[in-house]
Amino acid sequence: MIRENADVKGVDAMTRPIIFLHGSGDTAAIWKPLLEQLAAYPTYAIDLPGHGKRPDTLPATATVEEYAEAVARIIAEEIGTERPIIAGHSLGGAIALMLALTHGEALSGLILCGTGGRLRVHPSLLEAAHENPEACKLQLTRLAVAPQHEEQLVPRLLQESDPGSVRMLYRDLLACDHFDVMSRLAEIRLPTLILTGQEDRLTPPKYAQYMQQQIPDSSLHLLSEAGHYLMREQTAACRQAIEAWL
Repeated sequence: MIRENADVKGVDAMTRPIIFLHGSGDTAAIWKPLLEQLAAYPTYAIDLPGHGKRPDTLPATATVEEYAEAVARIIAEEIGTERPIIAGHSLGGAIALMLALTHGEALSGLILCGTGGRLRVHPSLLEAAHENPEACKLQLTRLAVAPQHEEQLVPRLLQESDPGSVRMLYRDLLACDHFDVMSRLAEIRLPTLILTGQEDRLTPPKYAQYMQQQIPDSSLHLLSEAGHYLMREQTAACRQAIEAWL
């Protein structure tokens, strides 16, 4: 768990801690540049079970629902904060949506980054993640950034990747593929910020636009020159959008 700014002094008493959830095959470290820019707010980024430094406590075919319950336990047992804001990227965004549906009364809001109410995965990617997760991670990372950032950002993201988390890629993608709360988005009664890259090829802007239409108290911010890894491609713009929403 990355605990960047948990003891910030002078923060308004009404500011709730923000807990950041990473996406498939990643770790909490994916958020570090953004958390450094959100220095005025209490923030945490946690590893999902089986990722980074966190032991695996889930079955080999864990669902988004099971991930969400594991995250709820981590928040209660390790962070202990009341009514946090949940920020999630991709699979982490799916987990955030599930937490809103199952534990909404315990939350203050959602920040959804590069995600959707349904996250179908192409069968060829699932097969690749099962047979050769390292090669699949490379393929996905290339798809996950806007073309103009590929040369600079892809090597950096791969260098930061954790081998154990990459081995979780098939389970993560399978959980995404089975995830579908499209018909339940209108049940969410939490203030929600939706961030998406205009050049996102994995969860295109139409996913975000649909969520904004369905979630009553939601706002949408499209980031130019950003793909799926918007928080790494346009870190300052993400920070500005989050601060304005807060």
